[in-house]
Amino acid sequence: MPKFRSITDENAKVLYLETNALGSALLTTAKLNKGTAFTETERQQFRLLGKLPYSIENLQQQELRVYQQFLKKENNLEKHLYLRSLHNTNEVLFYKLVSQHLTEMLPILYTPTVGKAVEQFSQEFQQPRGLYLSYPDKERIDEILENRLNPEVDIIVMTDGEGVLGIGDQGIGGMDICIAKLMVYVLCAGVNPHRLLPIQIDVGTNNEQLLNDPLYLGWRHPRLEGEKYDEMIETIVSAIRRKLPRAYLHWEDFGRENARRNLERYQHQMCTFNDDMQGTGAVTLVALLSALKRSKTPLTEQRVVIVGAGTAGTGIADQLCAGMIREGLSKEEALSRFYLVGRHGLIHEAVANLTAFQKPYAQRLKGESMTTLQLYDVVQRFKPTVLIGCSGQGGIFTEAIVKTMAAQVEYPIIFPLSNPTEKSEATPDDLLNWTEGRALIATGSPFGQVDFKGEKIPIAQCNNALIYPGIGLGVLVAQATRLSETMLWEACKALSSFASNAPDIKKALLPNFEDVQAISHCIALAVATQARQEGLAKVKQSVDLAEEIERQFWSPEYVNYHYLPSL
Repeated sequence: MPKFRSITDENAKVLYLETNALGSALLTTAKLNKGTAFTETERQQFRLLGKLPYSIENLQQQELRVYQQFLKKENNLEKHLYLRSLHNTNEVLFYKLVSQHLTEMLPILYTPTVGKAVEQFSQEFQQPRGLYLSYPDKERIDEILENRLNPEVDIIVMTDGEGVLGIGDQGIGGMDICIAKLMVYVLCAGVNPHRLLPIQIDVGTNNEQLLNDPLYLGWRHPRLEGEKYDEMIETIVSAIRRKLPRAYLHWEDFGRENARRNLERYQHQMCTFNDDMQGTGAVTLVALLSALKRSKTPLTEQRVVIVGAGTAGTGIADQLCAGMIREGLSKEEALSRFYLVGRHGLIHEAVANLTAFQKPYAQRLKGESMTTLQLYDVVQRFKPTVLIGCSGQGGIFTEAIVKTMAAQVEYPIIFPLSNPTEKSEATPDDLLNWTEGRALIATGSPFGQVDFKGEKIPIAQCNNALIYPGIGLGVLVAQATRLSETMLWEACKALSSFASNAPDIKKALLPNFEDVQAISHCIALAVATQARQEGLAKVKQSVDLAEEIERQFWSPEYVNYHYLPSL
């Protein structure tokens, strides 16, 4: 297996790279391949003579060619697959290309297009990346971790594929979302891609379409539950803690029953984070705080309806509730301001089989009948100021519901957050028309500007990529042993400082991605500083955190290679 290591100076700048790979092994290892940019000396030293066209190019020339190839693709899925192929061929060139066209390409690499790629994972499979931890290999997890390509690992993104975006159980296809999330760490926060690891836990699937698909690449077995599932997770986490004790573990797209349970089980044992709960909740809180600057109403007076009471919905409720408590409400007062709507209507104390994380938000009956309150009834009865969608049900925010809300509040705050685009609870165009332009909107999927009565209205994307890369970078810089709630709050405050403070309701509620690296660095500094203040940072007190963030920043550039056969 090809091995490599970077040789750096005292400021962590890479001077050159040592590798034992030769010839085709070098050209087929994406982390090492430079293609036509290998120098004449390197071509001789690494047995590449004749394996490449004669011309030697620089990175900028290569980037121009691959961008022209990208533009020839006919639709977003083809563009996504092209970028993934480039990622599997030449990582440096891939990151150079996307970093030059981030606003254009991020929606193609990440949400919403990645959802389609996940669904077609087995049909479009090109080559393996990351590690697959399958239940039949449960006794060999340590051995599998040793088979990783990257010798040092800073961040792991891990999924079991049960709750992918808004499309549910996708089995082994969840690997694509892990890869996409790690790309975002690199592109938005400058995290070194040579120190990242995507992991797909394969405990089967309950998706009958996948089980019956002759091309499905995962373990063909009903999804494990209960004790066997928990034992598998414990085996994996224990192995990670032994083999990669400094790694920051990012849980991604676990199912409703397991996402919170896994996080709560391990968050006091290691530095870990659940993006669906904590990341979604944090960026939604920032969007809400920005909206409240426009509506000139305090957080403590909001009445919040959340449609979709799963991992994301309750995670958002948790962050907003914590914000209300910080602003002076008691926990009981804060909880009473939330109305969660599940698949059978309003969640209240008489509903059977509530999960542990839903119960705090169950409305008290007080002698009232709430048995069959559906979304329209909830909006009409409780007069929400904020309506948030995490339901995965496209169009569920109907004209009647939105107009009812708009008749009760001057500036209705409406966040249809479900992905991909076709799952969005409403479109910004409809929301503005139904509210006569008064709605304050953030969406989960990217939408272009809306032309409303001759005005161009920008629509904020409530995208976790605005916050989670900075949190991860802050954890790495601080060498944090845990991720605390206060560290998350500081991340929210840092992101909020980039949101427009203008009272104009026609301004987007969140910053766009043009400044995402500056945003991530600001968040990282806030998170690392708070970790140090709480005694959760192992980095030396003498280290200047802002300088360390700059020092660790990775940019896509080629370095010279030295051959080291004994590596």
